[in-house]
Amino acid sequence: MFKKDLMRGQRILITGGGTGLGKGMAERFLQLGAEVFICGRRKGVCDETAAELMARHGGKVTAYGVDIRDSAGVDAMIGDIFKSGPLTGLVNNAAGNFISRTQDLSPRGFDAIANIVMHGTFYVTHAVGRRWIAGGHKGSVLSIVVSWVFNGGPFVVPSTMSKSAIHGMTMSLATEWGPYGIRLNAIAPGEIPTEGMSKRLNPGEKPGQKSERLNPMGRTGTMEELQNFATFLMAPGCEWLTGQTITMDGGGSLATGGNFYALREWDDAKWTAARDAIKTQNEKDKAQRG
Repeated sequence: MFKKDLMRGQRILITGGGTGLGKGMAERFLQLGAEVFICGRRKGVCDETAAELMARHGGKVTAYGVDIRDSAGVDAMIGDIFKSGPLTGLVNNAAGNFISRTQDLSPRGFDAIANIVMHGTFYVTHAVGRRWIAGGHKGSVLSIVVSWVFNGGPFVVPSTMSKSAIHGMTMSLATEWGPYGIRLNAIAPGEIPTEGMSKRLNPGEKPGQKSERLNPMGRTGTMEELQNFATFLMAPGCEWLTGQTITMDGGGSLATGGNFYALREWDDAKWTAARDAIKTQNEKDKAQRG
């Protein structure tokens, strides 16, 4: 779909770029000639991804280990990147989510999502954007959100609130930073199965099982579709498109709401089983991080 070297000269940072959707977008930008930077809390994972992508496609991928909840750490990373030249693009992909009845949430559980998704996304966008403005550089920000920003998300309220804040940031900064040649857009993808997402949002189910049954197109999305759409929004040639949040979900949110409303039918036993499954997965992830 896209010509070779379409993104030559582009320098793009992807948060949460070591795995899942972030890794997929990083790979496509690299294939098309961009210099890529990825970051995540697990630097070892990001280092492995950088080595893998460069071995497969050539080019340059630089990995950082940073927790985007740490504003000072974020600013230090962005400062280090800009030493070799300004970024041209930022993809806000890092996130966290899990299903829960809202009455069962603790403040700590709420903060675990809000601090990554809302605060962290702002910290990175702010650190990059103010350097663009100070240096007179144009730039493009792409954020990954959810279709629930339009119609609410029962049982994922911390994520819905935080992603709605990013949707608001996208519209607000598109107008505030437009005069500087900085544009912001967002993609609200439907289900594109990844390991982390599936285990925390659909514990005990085969990835994509619900979408295959309920989606108007009878399937989940593919990584290639997200890669192509992200490339379209980040590549040169579309500079007048800004302030938009675009849903890509096969019509799922139009047909079903695209959220977790169906979980209203769960009884206490199912919620307990889901909570235990998520807790077990979190413990496994901590063990893998060492």
